[in-house]
Amino acid sequence: MNNNTVEQSAIVHFFTASTASAPLGFVVRLYLGYIWLMAGYEKIINPAWFGSNAGAALNGFVQGALGKTSGAHPDVQMWYAAFLKGAVLPYLVTWSNLVAIGEVLVGVGLIIGLFTSVSAFFGFFMNMNFMLAGTVSINPTLLVLALALILARRVAGYWGLDRYARPFLKRKFFSSHRF
Repeated sequence: MNNNTVEQSAIVHFFTASTASAPLGFVVRLYLGYIWLMAGYEKIINPAWFGSNAGAALNGFVQGALGKTSGAHPDVQMWYAAFLKGAVLPYLVTWSNLVAIGEVLVGVGLIIGLFTSVSAFFGFFMNMNFMLAGTVSINPTLLVLALALILARRVAGYWGLDRYARPFLKRKFFSSHRF
């Protein structure tokens, strides 16, 4: 077996591998987690998102996105509009519930620091979909911060439950295998 050494700049090492950057990851995690948790909570207590009238709010969101498909430079691309028409509109209740629960789960995962990179990935994915649907708002900021957490996955959850879960899972599932 060959061993190769890859050199890494001090800045990249600090942000992606050094536990000295854990406080920064902690602050970013708490901020993103709070934003996602509150957004999901507001949806769960709103019957238009989750409950007796689930899907009504999402229908308005999708219809608004579909209205942004015209002009020389539309806010919503036709391929994404086709996805919204074919995969989201027929199943509004399901998607509405998934968005609400997903936002809460992303928020909780980021706040407690458990499966931080997975939570950040799903937050990133939802932000991409919101932006593809023509919504800007705070989404670009959240997208960049989620990407930063994904890139810093080795230390982003160090001040959280990942500090204990990652070694446990590594011992439990990967101790007898060499990759």
